[in-house]
Order: sequence, then structure tokens, then C-alpha cells
Amino acid sequence: MDSRTFLDEVQRWRNAEKILSLAEAEQYCANLARTHYENFPVVSWLLPKRLHQEFFNVYAFCRWADDLGDEVGDRALALELLGWWQSELSDCYAGQVRHPVFVALRGTIERFRIPIDPFRDLISAFEQDQRVTDYQTYDELLSYCQRSANPVGRIVLRLGECDTPENVAWSDSICTGLQLANFWQDVARDHAIGRVYLPREDRERYGYTAELLAFRQSTPEFVKLLRFEVARARELLLAGKPLVLSVPSWLQLDIDLFIQGGLRILREIETIQFQVWESRPVVSKGAALGLFIQGVGRWAIRRLFGSR
Repeated sequence: MDSRTFLDEVQRWRNAEKILSLAEAEQYCANLARTHYENFPVVSWLLPKRLHQEFFNVYAFCRWADDLGDEVGDRALALELLGWWQSELSDCYAGQVRHPVFVALRGTIERFRIPIDPFRDLISAFEQDQRVTDYQTYDELLSYCQRSANPVGRIVLRLGECDTPENVAWSDSICTGLQLANFWQDVARDHAIGRVYLPREDRERYGYTAELLAFRQSTPEFVKLLRFEVARARELLLAGKPLVLSVPSWLQLDIDLFIQGGLRILREIETIQFQVWESRPVVSKGAALGLFIQGVGRWAIRRLFGSR
């Protein structure tokens, strides 16, 4: 939706006098998820039915937080509204709910004893997007990913009741690697909206100056830089692969596809010789179908031979 329509939706719920019933709130979250889940695997065909609404509720929180950061069109206003969303989150954990997302999410939080940290971290990352547009070091970028990507994986593990320290570490590696892959896929798009995720220390290491960055072309310096970043993202994705065999069967296929999808994005970047300024690398529908079929095959083999 455009920013005006979204702001109307914000005001509708900020000023609402009537609090929706639990059933109404859950339906609100389900409708939001079913109409906007292109970037979030809300419900896969293997997900137990008892968890469908739980995933809808979590998705609705993420969708609202994301839109408050990206759909407002004004950074100062976005920060104000994200502060409001943070207040609603704090109130939810204190037992006071008003917005339909929190009316529904409250039960999920209680049933699975989800700590506030991953939700709070997500809001913090969207707030950072309003303040920081250029990263000095790789560690700074990783810190951002730890709050913008990793919390979703941690919540999913919590819903799957498999959030052991080892699993969380593997999940963090996958989520960070996937976000980095998306950053390197979208270098041109991000630059167009004033965001640069390529760390300054890495740009300087490969001689990719501010002048060359402004030039927006895949120079030899840029190709060397992006090759380096792609390799680091791939290392993170591969490091998380043991998670696939460490979670319940219904979750294995999604995690496998996350990893393979991220790796495929990186291969597409390599296929176009790192020329991402000139052409955005994409995973075709045919390639995506192939990844899915291969993933189902691996999942079926694990089931056949009794691996979880």
C-alpha cells in the first residue's frame, strides 16, 4: 500500500476506541499474512495446523514493524511511530493490549514463553534504518543483521520448541547470511534510496572509493569487493546447514530452502560477473521450482530413512 493509505491505517488503530475480540484480532492477523506473505514463509504445507495462527500473529507483528520503518516516507515520523510500536509491545508484555496484532500475539507469547528481546530487536533495527545509511565496519553490519534478521529465526525456533543454544547459533548464521545475500543482490536498489550496506572498511581495502561508489558501475575494484562479500555470505549460510537435521521434520524443508535460496542468489551474482549495478540478479521461477523439488526430495529421503 502507499504511504498515505498506510498512515490512515496507523491512525485508525492508534485512535481506535474499540478493542477487537481475540477471534477478530486473530482473523485480522491471518488476513494480513495471507495477503502480504511474499517475503515471509508464513505457513508452509508441512506446518502443523495448530501453529498456523501462531505464525500469522508473529508475521503480523513483523509486517507492521517493517511498514512503520519503510512505508511512512518520512524518517522523523517513522521513528515516532516505531516508538509507539515499541510502547505497544511493552504494554503487551505488561498485559495491556489495544492494537489487534497484540491482542492476538499476546496468547502466542504466553503459550510459548517468547521473551521480549527478539521483538524489541526487530524494532531497534528498523529504527536504525532511519538513522544509519552507511556502515563503517563489517562488525557494525553484523550487529545490524543480529537485530534485523536473526530475531525472526529465533522466534521460529521458539515456536518449534527447538531453540537450543546450538540451534540458535546455526539459525543466526543462516539468517545473517541470507540477509547479506539480499544486500548484495540489491546494491543498486539500496543505493537509490540512500542506503549503502557495503562496509566502508571493505570498500577502502579494495580501493572502491566514494567517487567510484557514486559512479554506480561495476568497476574492477567493485567486482573484487563484491566477490569478497559474496564469499563471506556463502560461508555463513553453509555454516548453518547442520540446523536442518536438528529441528522437527515439519521445519526442515523451510530451513533447507532458506539456505539453498540464499546460495542460489549468490550464484546468480557470480553468473552475471558481479555486475549488480547494471543488472539485478534474480532466481527465476524455474530455478525456484527446481530448488523446491530438490528440497522435497531431500526431505522425503530423510523421512524414509528415519532422520527425525
